Amino acid sequence: MIFTLIVCTYMRPKPLLQLLESVKMQTLYPNEIIIVDGSTNNNTSEVIKNNAFKNLKYYKVDESKRGLTKQRNFGINKVSSTSEIICFLDDDIILETNYFEALISTYKLKPEALAVGGYITNEVHWKKEVETHEASNFYYDGWQRLEPLRFKIRKLFGLLPDANPGCMPTFSHGRSVSFLPPSGKIYAVEQIMGGVSSYKKEVFKTLSFSTYFQGYGLYEDADFSLRIAKLGKLYINTNAKLAHYHDASGRPNKFKYGKMVVRNGWYVWRVKYKNPNFKARLKWHATAILLTKIRLLNIVNTPNRKEALTESLGRIVGWFSLFFNAPKHN
Repeated sequence: MIFTLIVCTYMRPKPLLQLLESVKMQTLYPNEIIIVDGSTNNNTSEVIKNNAFKNLKYYKVDESKRGLTKQRNFGINKVSSTSEIICFLDDDIILETNYFEALISTYKLKPEALAVGGYITNEVHWKKEVETHEASNFYYDGWQRLEPLRFKIRKLFGLLPDANPGCMPTFSHGRSVSFLPPSGKIYAVEQIMGGVSSYKKEVFKTLSFSTYFQGYGLYEDADFSLRIAKLGKLYINTNAKLAHYHDASGRPNKFKYGKMVVRNGWYVWRVKYKNPNFKARLKWHATAILLTKIRLLNIVNTPNRKEALTESLGRIVGWFSLFFNAPKHN
């Protein structure tokens, strides 16, 4: 299948180069690579000029087209007419050598798939499930990992998700795809991570990334995935492996991030559930408040006290803002 890779980047020339070097080593190489650079300096363009990569096209965009969703939509408009699959990668990722081979093969194994996500290997430590279960672990499909503190506390209040990982619960606040184990299986999901994603090109005939998610674009991938899920199937292929290194450059300050966590979280919840019932609404707000209190605890139990405080304040302001200025869907 003919496929295009789009990488949207902002002020990260070194991570971008490391990503492209890992693309160069792929057993299945993209037919087209499109770099959409929103940087305010020329460091990234210099890296591209000084390093040759096959099938690569570079575009520098101005402020009017800067921001993750805007850059993605720009890149889609530059894709070759012959391309069948469009892949996206964050610029701070390094691929295992068979990533594209495994990812693209999913569309043959699951011909009904409209979107397929890759699998991040360096963020969670999984082990095979043992006979004796421990309360401190999360278990899924014959594997186990540590259960994060926030989920242990949510369990005490009856606020655990009522859906599988990668699917949205009735009151949102679900388990991400990081709760799917490295089993080598292909899992059906409702959400894939935008930074390790791929889509059939036909999807973009009717859908585009929402411009509601300005700049950093937190949860833009959940929004787009949930809208695709109304049309067809999405999958995660745990054999399409990569590492995500979360480069700190180009990220918003923690206050803005905290506001986005709450407001954007509310927005994507309403993409799937336009009119949730009273119980779901109550649980959504209860979980948002509980998670904010847990983040406030980080002021005393982590070294990054200032970050914890400013993000918590952002969450609080974001939560109050929902009552007089809730996000509106396009």
